[in-house]
Amino acid sequence: MTTVDRPLRIVRTYHPRRGRLSGRHFDALERLAQRYAFVPGEPVDVLEIGSGMGDATAEMAAADPDRRYLAVEVHTPGVANLLRLIEARGLSNLRVAAVDAIDLLHADIPAGSLAAVHVFFPDPWPKARHHKRRLIVPWRVALVRDRLRGGGLLHCATDDAGYALAMLETLDADPGLRNRFDGFAPRPDHRPVTKFELRAVRDGRPSFELMYERA
Repeated sequence: MTTVDRPLRIVRTYHPRRGRLSGRHFDALERLAQRYAFVPGEPVDVLEIGSGMGDATAEMAAADPDRRYLAVEVHTPGVANLLRLIEARGLSNLRVAAVDAIDLLHADIPAGSLAAVHVFFPDPWPKARHHKRRLIVPWRVALVRDRLRGGGLLHCATDDAGYALAMLETLDADPGLRNRFDGFAPRPDHRPVTKFELRAVRDGRPSFELMYERA
């Protein structure tokens, strides 16, 4: 399906980790995983890469019922928690995929189909030797852009100043993306505060927003 080349040797943007599961998480996975799982071929409007524990994702989907959301997360407790939130809030417009987002974009998301892609507080991989693992690097951005429809939005946020500048440089250099603002974007009121963002506020770190649309 893809029209974008990818490196022959794939470097993942995350370290696989299972994490500790509570009884309610086991219950959610057992009862709800199939019910709310993404089925390849289903239409998607908004893709969230790395939904964490899912609180912000569920809030956005609840406030935007006319668009179909897909949350991609590989951390098992986060998947389980989001499944519980979907059930508790009765969300019919949110599905979950516990897979690598880049693999999903390549195999299961048609070109020009997404209205928005959200990348909120991804791992900054601060050491130089790990920068290849960052999500916002040219070839991964090209893939995301290819899956956006015309005018579709790539919305990123980070509390790592170095990564923010690298994101700005990478996104500005992509020939098919246009910055909606002059540099960093103002924080939109509609984006819920995430747990990572709360931690940054507590530690005195500012957050940076970037909003680019497919030209």
